[in-house]
Amino acid sequence: MSKEAAAFWLEVHDHLRRDAAGLETAGNDYLGGRSSPAQLAVIAAPRLHGLIAAMHGHHQIEDFHYFPAFRRAEPKLSSGFDRLESEHASLRRSVEAALAALRELRATTELAAEPAAAATQQLAAQRYAAAAAALCRELESHLSDEENLVVPLLERSDY
Repeated sequence: MSKEAAAFWLEVHDHLRRDAAGLETAGNDYLGGRSSPAQLAVIAAPRLHGLIAAMHGHHQIEDFHYFPAFRRAEPKLSSGFDRLESEHASLRRSVEAALAALRELRATTELAAEPAAAATQQLAAQRYAAAAAALCRELESHLSDEENLVVPLLERSDY
């Protein structure tokens, strides 16, 4: 059972990484001139919301089931789980920043007829791309930290 649990955990992380890669690709396509701010707004919304939903579900299971069980089984690793929980809180702030940037981007795309709209849209698109990229980098770092601590525990125990 434990090898299967570790494999499942890694599969969930791979899914999160694929979602994050899609989010970064959308931002990079805009930054590379391959899409407009309006196209970025349309493409980014479902990708960001999908990533957030997947992260939230995974973190809920960790925070309320796995991490408490690991803490009881391996008290000497409590500081590592404190760090992971702190990273969850930091990720929530990064999610909020990306959502705020997306809302701003979507609002600017509704200004298409106004003379200054293009510059406003470009700035909002750049802010969104930066916020999404920061979220993805932070998520990748967190996933690596988590795998280093959790996967060995899963592989040798039944949780």
